[in-house]
Amino acid sequence: MDPFSLASHAALVTGSSQGIGLALALGIQQAGARVVFHGKDTPPPTLPPGAPFLAGDLLAADGPAHLVTAAFAQEPALDRLVCNAGSFFDRPFLELDAATLERTLNLNVRANYFLVQAFARELVARRRPGAVVIVSSTNGFQSEADATAYDTSKGASVMMTRTLAQALAPHGIRVNGVAPGLIRTPLNAWMTESPETVRHYEKKILLGRIGAPDDCAGAAVFLLSAASRYLTGQIIVVDGGLTTGQIARM
Repeated sequence: MDPFSLASHAALVTGSSQGIGLALALGIQQAGARVVFHGKDTPPPTLPPGAPFLAGDLLAADGPAHLVTAAFAQEPALDRLVCNAGSFFDRPFLELDAATLERTLNLNVRANYFLVQAFARELVARRRPGAVVIVSSTNGFQSEADATAYDTSKGASVMMTRTLAQALAPHGIRVNGVAPGLIRTPLNAWMTESPETVRHYEKKILLGRIGAPDDCAGAAVFLLSAASRYLTGQIIVVDGGLTTGQIARM
């Protein structure tokens, strides 16, 4: 049997209506899994025909638990979870208010924490092993200008991956992470559409290009598959070498 196949599995991928989340969900589906897609509002036309889609606001206090309940109702064999939903709301540090910080932490950290908790409770009740992937960012390891709230949330996501891996290992649930670098998404279009900025990053990224969303899919598929059965608490950085070198090429 192909250890990278997900043919016998079912996955919920949050924030999978666009960008990295959509690419992860499609990659997981291509690896054979049945995938439940998720977004805040209505399903986008980019979803595969007939794909199950759940709408839900993860900023709502009961949003994560409701989403997990609905996902198990849609796909009772669910045993894989990708926590991808998140966003960036920053302003310069001296201008950032409490509401913006709380919104960032609630979506990028709190929602994922309780998503994993609700998912794990369902698996434990069914005596079913599983695997979780938490999408963090290279911002969880290296700071970025005018991104204090986002950087803080992604640093928390890195530690959350590790501590939840320890908490859930006795139940046969693995928790790992994917940390994308600079990837072309609707969220950072202002950065990736500027020719000057693109040239700057292409000199810094060892592989010489800004990433595409589907560059992240293979890492997620690997971490959800039997090929990574002895990995937990690990984070795969997917950044084309952006964070490897110190000084950009001239």
